Amino acid sequence: MDGLTDAGAARAADTVIHPTALVARGAVLGQGVTVGPFCTVGAAAVIEDGARLVSHVVVDGLARIGAGAVLYPFCTVGLPPQDLKYKNEPTGCEIGPRTQVREHCTIHRGTATGHGVTRIGADCLLMAVVHVAHDCVIGSNVIIANNVVMGGHVAIGDHAVIGGSAALHQFVRIGRAAMVGGVSGVEGDVIPFGSVIGNRARLAGMNVIGLQRRGFDKAQIRQLRAAFRLLFRGPGVFAARLAETRRCFADDKLVAEILAFIDAPSRRGLIRTDQAFAEDSDGA
Repeated sequence: MDGLTDAGAARAADTVIHPTALVARGAVLGQGVTVGPFCTVGAAAVIEDGARLVSHVVVDGLARIGAGAVLYPFCTVGLPPQDLKYKNEPTGCEIGPRTQVREHCTIHRGTATGHGVTRIGADCLLMAVVHVAHDCVIGSNVIIANNVVMGGHVAIGDHAVIGGSAALHQFVRIGRAAMVGGVSGVEGDVIPFGSVIGNRARLAGMNVIGLQRRGFDKAQIRQLRAAFRLLFRGPGVFAARLAETRRCFADDKLVAEILAFIDAPSRRGLIRTDQAFAEDSDGA
């Protein structure tokens, strides 16, 4: 790295760079940024106002750190992906405002064959030793507990909660406000507001506690639970239950969100209640 701590970076007057930090020529640092001891900031990095790199943090590549974000010791952001197809293309990584990235997290840049960017939204909490692989897209207000690992191209909706030591297969989609239980192996998509758990995760029900915490009222939760029972526990094949759910809950916006999630293209298929990935007799 072509490292300088003063003249090498575009930075506001109130930015604080520790003498042991290396900030490369071309890096852009906003107002009130703190770069702590032994941090390394690459030439293409942008660190927005008030963000803080506590110590021993590495930010590399086309990385953007949002305003007020905090990166704790020994986390890395924007390093090359663990993908043998990657040939040093100019791909990037973004972390939204006020997100906290705790110790030893690894967040890799995207790939040319994927989105080209790995993106984490605003107001998230990534606890220690989380791995966010290339081309993952994580929404806002997401909580990811310790030791969670995810393959490339995972998508996680707003307000989702991922329990400790869960493993998310590449291309898995986690819907809005869903809950993944700790030590769960998630090989398929999780519906919005759903709750999954297990060594090979199964759909256990709706994430009722999460819905209550997000301010959904009792009537909304009752409707979601009724739709869930019809869709996943009713008689007949899944395609017939899906059609019946559309008919019975045609005017419910939250149920419509679940149905739209099911209708969207998927590389992994849908997690069900009893047999996580087995197809029904109609192939739905």
